[in-house]
Amino acid sequence: MSARTLLRHLRSLSNTANVQGMRRFGIQGDKMLGIPIPVLRAIAKQTGRNHELAAALWKSGLHEARILAAYIDDPRRVTKKQMDSWVRDFDSWDVCDQVCGNLFDRTPYGFTKAKEWIKYRQEYVRRAGFVMMAALAVHDKTTDDAMFAAFLPAIEYYACDERNFVKKAVNWALRQIGKRNASLRTKAVACARRIHRQDAASARWIASDALRELQRPAVIRMVRRRSVLGQAPL
Repeated sequence: MSARTLLRHLRSLSNTANVQGMRRFGIQGDKMLGIPIPVLRAIAKQTGRNHELAAALWKSGLHEARILAAYIDDPRRVTKKQMDSWVRDFDSWDVCDQVCGNLFDRTPYGFTKAKEWIKYRQEYVRRAGFVMMAALAVHDKTTDDAMFAAFLPAIEYYACDERNFVKKAVNWALRQIGKRNASLRTKAVACARRIHRQDAASARWIASDALRELQRPAVIRMVRRRSVLGQAPL
């Protein structure tokens, strides 16, 4: 399917009522069509991996076309230059999360870009860095614990960022790292306790929410089981 045909198909699926619902969840963007994620995933399954088509979809600027681009792009062909270009285009938390959690975290550059992007002041670029940490903690099955523990000082440092989409991503990264196994849970809990002592409302929220989840008996049992079996998160 050509990019023109696919974009025409996406526009035919537009739903104004869905767009209004998306805005109520804080999803932003000037070119939203209101197509549900399951529909986009079904289209991606039919389309298959296509790096060139993904690039054309991204260039269109359509909100849903950019999410679809993340589903069909080939992570083996994604470059650092492309990642930096796309992350600068992020204008909504859901595009950020879908691209980072379905494409960028599957490239060889995930850890590098996570550490790099959090240093930028732009809200969605910094969010992308922490979303990458969370996504890698969930999807990466082989990387050594030390690589994830190395994220914790940055999580602690940026916990004072009061912006909603940043603080939620910081919290997400902390929780997911802590749920990989018992060792990382211990480190994440210690990090959360240090964060709680910071004089910032965002830090106290991040820490309280993370501690509440990481200290749940069900989570403790889960990470102990993963540690015994040597499993990364599903």
